[in-house]
Amino acid sequence: MQSTIDTAKTHSTAKIQSQRSTTVPSPYAIGEINAYIAIRDELLLEAEETATSSKLDSLTIANDFVDACLTPSRAPYELQSLPEGDAKQERQRCRDIKSRIATLRQQA
Repeated sequence: MQSTIDTAKTHSTAKIQSQRSTTVPSPYAIGEINAYIAIRDELLLEAEETATSSKLDSLTIANDFVDACLTPSRAPYELQSLPEGDAKQERQRCRDIKSRIATLRQQA
């Protein structure tokens, strides 16, 4: 009886793992993250045109939020994040924008 239960668990675990490895990332989650990135980019353009304290604060919040969205997800949420190559590139952009915000604050 125990052998049958162990075999069933092994097959069930193998099935779940094979499903995870063949599943593609969620287009809805990727679309949502890309929307946050677009909003952040719009706020950056506005802040560069008119570097007021409130615009820079909004940009800082948006950039921090995008950066948090790019943190690699743990199981079972791996498919709700950008592919790592894209996420790595966007994390670098977040760091660059953080530097740009500091420069704009000094100029304001």
